[in-house]
Amino acid sequence: MSRLPHHHALASAAVVAALSTALSSACAGPDATPAYGPPPTVEQLAARAGCTPKIQIDAAELRQAHCQTPIGDFFLTTFATQRGKDEWMDQAPEYSPHLVGDIWTALAPRSVLDRLRLRIGGDLHLKDHRVKSPG
Repeated sequence: MSRLPHHHALASAAVVAALSTALSSACAGPDATPAYGPPPTVEQLAARAGCTPKIQIDAAELRQAHCQTPIGDFFLTTFATQRGKDEWMDQAPEYSPHLVGDIWTALAPRSVLDRLRLRIGGDLHLKDHRVKSPG
């Protein structure tokens, strides 16, 4: 029996393991939302943030609520689809910092978002919504 097939099997396994690790690292940061299960609702995000949401918009394509907490005031918006979130984000003011999660956003001043992120996760976007900010 030749050793070549065994080496090929080991090499293939190593490549698959390396790619799997690289993809997992690239796709899942420390605050990443799992890619399974339904995205959180406004009420679930608000509960994690420690507030009772005051619903401002309750439509099929999006829901938005205002929250008032000891860490500050903010708006939570959830979307029915990724496309709806992308369209909303394309019109979001670039000067307004926000957190972005799995078809949801949170808008507030930076000082509030820094504390809110510890409770609800998400990626911090300071200017251009297409680019995550470090930290």
